[in-house]
Amino acid sequence: MAITTLDQYIGASKQSVQYVKTASRTTIAAAWFSLFELAGSPGAGTLAGTSTTTGVVPTDTTAGFPLLNFTTGSGYISSVDFSGSVAARIRVYDCLWKGGAYAFNASTTGQTPTSYSTRVPGGTDYTGTQIWVETVTAFTGNQTFNVTYTNQDGTTGKTTGAVGIGAAPTLGRMWQLPLAAGDVGVQGVTGVVGATGTAGTANILVLRPLWTGRVRIANDGDIHGLDKTGMNEIFPTSALFVAIAPDGTSSGIPELSIEVANG
Repeated sequence: MAITTLDQYIGASKQSVQYVKTASRTTIAAAWFSLFELAGSPGAGTLAGTSTTTGVVPTDTTAGFPLLNFTTGSGYISSVDFSGSVAARIRVYDCLWKGGAYAFNASTTGQTPTSYSTRVPGGTDYTGTQIWVETVTAFTGNQTFNVTYTNQDGTTGKTTGAVGIGAAPTLGRMWQLPLAAGDVGVQGVTGVVGATGTAGTANILVLRPLWTGRVRIANDGDIHGLDKTGMNEIFPTSALFVAIAPDGTSSGIPELSIEVANG
């Protein structure tokens, strides 16, 4: 049952999902990074993807993602208590699809990706889903990726264009690829072409944004209640993925306690 009233929220069962990384990563100021394979709770995941063709749909039982304790209905992000040892922006996504690891000179086309329709609202609303690059091994050169995808309406053959960051991406570096004009979401990735770099590998991720916050100064934090989280919907198999953009050259130690209300 959907949670649509305050009374329903108060009466809903709730889970506190814990996320903390006990190891830090060398970063670049104001750039987004993945912490997926670092030690902590949940434990380290395997950074490199396992399929460059169909890709995989990660779930909460995949190593590196926090386990959810509801098996039916929907969950709602109702509160996030967060802090960090460095000033940074922090985001939480549902990792809908992971393809990789793609080489710097990857050239895949015409793929039929594994569907993640059960992880979007109503099974049909792909609005807001995004395509990101996640660096698995450091690149040399200004690596670019051009991703072909099916958009939110099922139109095939859409492309992001070849996009890089103007520098050699380091381990864990992430950057978002722009969707074609008029597109607001992604149903599936059908091709990946790498260029410009001369070494390195990366994953392509389809992410659905759930929450964002900012640690304003080192060892600071905040609590976002349901008025700030927006009660974004998640599902029993959602793979909660954390990305961080520190103000400096270390990811520090981020810590989140995410309340999930089960409708």
